[in-house]
Amino acid sequence: MNSVIECLVTRRSVREFTDKAISPDNLMQILEAALFAPSGMNMQSWHFSAVTNKTLIKSLAASIGREIRRSDYDFYQPAALIIPSNLPTNPLGKDDNACAIENIMIAAHSLGIGSVWINQLQGISFVPEIRSILTEMQVPTENEVYGIVALGYAKNANIPVPERKGQYVIL
Repeated sequence: MNSVIECLVTRRSVREFTDKAISPDNLMQILEAALFAPSGMNMQSWHFSAVTNKTLIKSLAASIGREIRRSDYDFYQPAALIIPSNLPTNPLGKDDNACAIENIMIAAHSLGIGSVWINQLQGISFVPEIRSILTEMQVPTENEVYGIVALGYAKNANIPVPERKGQYVIL
């Protein structure tokens, strides 16, 4: 198996992180991989905010928690968040961001960094309290957030392989 395919099939969603910080160099490499994701009509109308400030991360988590009525919400206490956002006028913005999120997660895994896709911001990124925090995180005010990636080093490196339920056929 080549190294790219091995990276794809060994990546797992990490929901328990250590306190170890992610280096700025590794964050830059991950963000660069996001920029090279495919985008419909090559519009590339996305924006990426990488947040390592624990106070801001906790503030956003608490605000989302209030909105979704989960008092314990905390993004799994990551070392960093990458927040892709896109213009709501781009009809392919959500799809483009999904491709970028996949690139972020694969790039992180290739560097030994765990990740998990966070969906809770979908549909609530314009709630005033949440938008205020996103603006502080330099997410453009006109952009919508469809998903976030929480990043950090896994507490448990031996996450079991979940059963594969999908099917494929070769004709």
